[in-house]
Amino acid sequence: MIVLSLQSGTSADGIDVAVVDIAVAGGSSDEGASRDHGSDVLGPERAAAFPPRPPGLAMTPLHAETVAWEPALRTEILAVTAGAARDAGAWTRLTNDLGRAFAAAAARGIRESGATPDLIVSHGQTVHHQVEHGHARGTLQLGEPSWIAELTGAPVLSDVRMADIAAGGEGAPLMAFFDRLWLGAEARTTGRTIATVNLGGIANVQLVGADGRVIAFDSGPGNGLIDAVVDRETGGAEGYDVDGVRAAAGRVHEPLLAELLRHPYFAAPAPKSTGRETFDLAVVDAAVEAVGGAGDPAVDDLVATLTELTARTVVDAIAPAGAPDPPATLICSGGGALNPVLLARIAALANERGIAVESSAARGVDPAFKESLMFALLGFCSLHGVPIELSTGPERARVLGRLSPGRAAFALPERLAAAASVTVAPAVGTRATETRITEHRTTEHRTTEHRITGGVTQ
Repeated sequence: MIVLSLQSGTSADGIDVAVVDIAVAGGSSDEGASRDHGSDVLGPERAAAFPPRPPGLAMTPLHAETVAWEPALRTEILAVTAGAARDAGAWTRLTNDLGRAFAAAAARGIRESGATPDLIVSHGQTVHHQVEHGHARGTLQLGEPSWIAELTGAPVLSDVRMADIAAGGEGAPLMAFFDRLWLGAEARTTGRTIATVNLGGIANVQLVGADGRVIAFDSGPGNGLIDAVVDRETGGAEGYDVDGVRAAAGRVHEPLLAELLRHPYFAAPAPKSTGRETFDLAVVDAAVEAVGGAGDPAVDDLVATLTELTARTVVDAIAPAGAPDPPATLICSGGGALNPVLLARIAALANERGIAVESSAARGVDPAFKESLMFALLGFCSLHGVPIELSTGPERARVLGRLSPGRAAFALPERLAAAASVTVAPAVGTRATETRITEHRTTEHRTTEHRITGGVTQ
């Protein structure tokens, strides 16, 4: 099955597009079940009484790229995410403008990959994550999926978080289900916990235990505060800390870091989730004001301090100081994994606690597109009726998302009871990875890439 995934993270850097071929790698057929349970020994009637074993799934990435937002549309996304007031008409225009942008990005992905998707998964653009009394009560992703279905002709799965929230979960991190399938067998074999972190605007961590349990939650800010400060202090000339240059040039302001670490979110128990509505520039400004002193810190010192904040809270989240049995390994992904200064600080702090750190690239998964693979896998599982467990236990697992039919009628595939594991094959070709690297390396290259692709028009 060919699945195309679309998503724009909390930093609203652009629309990540991935086209993935997903296949059942281990049989769940009656023949497979009989073979698994030994029909030659038990006889066909007794073997038939056993349910088929869940299959393994194999993913082969065919194409991946990031399509930049039109500047005016990105400005509006960031404005509403920051709490700007809009009337009903403005909200209607925005969700439809975003839907058309996602549709154009999907159409581009289809052209570039040469593959016709059986399903498109659109996460949309998160503009608010509603948290009350420490737990999620709602979430809002914009980007009307009907525009995608109409332009591409494919069915579209969207609104993939709310079913988990309605069942008592956090709706995040969705990466928990991917890592359970991707790393669960290794954790069981080694008898050691494996940790992962996805460093987006918000950082989320997953702890895949040897017993099969996965603990997952948002640790706090990832790149979001760093990006926001750089953008503000440079008047929009720089949208993020390119290659960690500013963090490397600055010095950590220890009193300011201590004040930031006093934020109540860090002390709250897991599971928990957060977003830009909690960690925004107001948090930074309030902390700067609280520590006072001889003027505001220089911009590079502020970036260095926020980079240290992300590194410390990530490592504290997976291995609190003094806790026994820390994870054996921490696997990093997301845009922050491309920041060498941030990655080095995470590695240094984790190494002090006996944890090895590596990029997901070492395991064949492009760190910039791990989330895209996760959304594609989520879509495959939902279309096949597989309940998805995040971190609230199997009794709250739900089939996630809502379907918008394409232009033609379609039939749901045969249901799978569950999935046992997932493997990720090397990506087909290198062009998409090369495009992604230039997209993230420098603002100049990012602008050039936007001109070449034409970006996304409203």
